[in-house]
Amino acid sequence: MTAATRDPRQAHCLGIRLDAVTMDEAVDRCIEWCAADGPSRIVFPVNASIVVAMQNDAVLVAACEAADMRVADGASLLWAARLEGEILPERVAGIDLMQRLVERAVEKGLSLYFLGARAVVVGKLVEHYRALHPGIRIAGFHDGYFGEPEHAGLVDAIRASGAQILFIGMPTPFKEVWAEQNRSRLGARLVLGVGGSFDVIAGFIPRAPVWMQRAGMEWLWRLLREPRRMWRRYLFGNARFVAMALTAAARRIVGRV
Repeated sequence: MTAATRDPRQAHCLGIRLDAVTMDEAVDRCIEWCAADGPSRIVFPVNASIVVAMQNDAVLVAACEAADMRVADGASLLWAARLEGEILPERVAGIDLMQRLVERAVEKGLSLYFLGARAVVVGKLVEHYRALHPGIRIAGFHDGYFGEPEHAGLVDAIRASGAQILFIGMPTPFKEVWAEQNRSRLGARLVLGVGGSFDVIAGFIPRAPVWMQRAGMEWLWRLLREPRRMWRRYLFGNARFVAMALTAAARRIVGRV
């Protein structure tokens, strides 16, 4: 597909087709889906670590390609896309998209289900939202510690709850693959994976200062706070992502010579 025939609402970055949307546009599209009939729509936030993980995970790639909307969760995606001559209007972070969707869901009376994190965390998250948004419709919630034998029952419970939006606060690639594998049975109009956002919103882990968020340095904040758990992911993963982005940019330049 040539640049002239590409959908202007999309951008290609390191072989991944991303939706070139602003936060407002992403929120509006999600709310429109919540009012429509049909199967669950899946929103797939993409960041540098996910791009790297996709290089050796065909199932994760398939889940990404099957998603109804793919947004640039990290500032690094905007930078890498620009090196390839593509434009993404702004970062659409999963945690911020979730917060905005909760606000709109309250306004429109949409029901929510929260799946993921430890039981104490997801419980605190629900308490937080109930205090912040009186009248919020929470169809149900469940921690993220469940095994294969519990999958079918949990999917049935989510469907029976009548939830219109399902937020999954679990790691990659589990949340993306699980959502895609079960999309036809979940019943929710919208499914959004938000990684460790539950811990942040519930107050168990502080989020990076605003200036670090704007500078695209939230990864450094997390590395400094959890070096033992995050050092390999960010130091090796980020280095590989940068190498991939520079290689793609070099190929573009060579192709134009």
